[in-house]
Amino acid sequence: MDKFAYETTIVLFGRFICTIQDSFRILQPKKYFHFTHTIMGQISDTNINDNNEVATQADLAEVLEVAAKAGHILLENGAEISRVEDIMGRISSHFGVDSGNFFVLSNGIFTTGRANKITKSGAQASTYANVEFIPLRAIQLSKVVAVNRLSYDISNGRINLAEARERLERISSAAPKPAWEQILGSGLGAGGFCAVFGGGWMDCLAALVVGLLLYAFVLGVSGRYLSKIVGGTCNALVATLLCVLCWRMGFGDSLANIIIGAIMPLIPGVPFVNGVRDLANSDYLAGFTRLTDAMLGFFCIAVGVSLGFILDGTLHGGVVSISMTVSPQTASVFLQALAAFIGTAAFALLFGIDREHYVPAGVIGAIGWALYLVLVRQCGATPVTATLASSTLVCIVSRMAAIPFRIPAQGFLLCGIFPLVPGAGIFWFTYYLTDSQFDLSMQSGWMASKVAIAIVLGIILAMELPQRLFSHNHRTH
Repeated sequence: MDKFAYETTIVLFGRFICTIQDSFRILQPKKYFHFTHTIMGQISDTNINDNNEVATQADLAEVLEVAAKAGHILLENGAEISRVEDIMGRISSHFGVDSGNFFVLSNGIFTTGRANKITKSGAQASTYANVEFIPLRAIQLSKVVAVNRLSYDISNGRINLAEARERLERISSAAPKPAWEQILGSGLGAGGFCAVFGGGWMDCLAALVVGLLLYAFVLGVSGRYLSKIVGGTCNALVATLLCVLCWRMGFGDSLANIIIGAIMPLIPGVPFVNGVRDLANSDYLAGFTRLTDAMLGFFCIAVGVSLGFILDGTLHGGVVSISMTVSPQTASVFLQALAAFIGTAAFALLFGIDREHYVPAGVIGAIGWALYLVLVRQCGATPVTATLASSTLVCIVSRMAAIPFRIPAQGFLLCGIFPLVPGAGIFWFTYYLTDSQFDLSMQSGWMASKVAIAIVLGIILAMELPQRLFSHNHRTH
């Protein structure tokens, strides 16, 4: 078997292993395998001289290991596929290795490479192949920003290979946000989005308290001991039961708005937005995989909320009767924009964005939500049309803000899009389905689907705009 066929076999086998590992991880998230294979051609020392230069085996392996390390950090912390491939290629090509052999999936990286320089005597240059499974973990977008900046420092010749490896190790080992800060972010996000979706002051306060308790449960129990599906369902169940308990104790007026705010920290916004961006970049396999992951997250939320209502109904003789309400206390455009700012900035904290970016992320979310309200209230636009326009604006402003703040646009987009996510639609679909009001359930589910499609189209339209409209420098995008 020739070397190309051998490397192809290794990569295909690695894809099979990653698929098996991903299935295994869903059932037992704390146990996974790591598969790596390296191939090196043999080079004689006599072929390496001033007139006959070639990358040594150690050089080739080290360069591609550094590139793979960068890709690993990016992929496990929420970067889109195109960014992972671009940065890996940028690093390897700068250090003299063929950069056209990176294949990235949503949970795996396949790396092959060869030295660009071949000896004049015809000796074979060293080759390398590596297959790596990337387990999912908590998102820290600050690491994506750090690796993105590192790649440009490398391409500009500011650091050498050893320094790049050292910086990657520091980035990889950087601690996440403190637990208290994440819990606070969840509480503020839940309270802010409760107001966005129509809650009054007491509803927002109840959602804030539930958000705090919910994320303590996420960090202490479900994130450590439960699989993704079971954990996601339990998170929504706990949030619903806590909201019902608060409401039955007289803490809050609108149970629906309290629950909607409380479950917002559970919304799978990262796989949803990244899936859309991957589709926009014609990476259909990764795009549909991540969108499927997002749909699974929505499904777990729906199941958890439904179970919460069923358990409460068992104790109180039937599913509690609730209806859609909008409190006049928080209905003004100014207060709605302020609530969107608080909620979006809180989610920037949850996603691990650097602290100096909390405010601009919040401003972008507030701008998008304010436009939505003006279009619906003043211009008579439908929610779908208003969502399309607002999501397009959020993406455009995110790309503009990425330049001065030296952060990938993805960081602002992931946070800024949250006020437009159909969290309320998902809740009402679930509630009506649990209460056997199937017609209303289908109407709510269909509206939520149309809003989600409008967000997808808005992001795709904005991403199609050429980068030169925002800056002649492509580095932060």
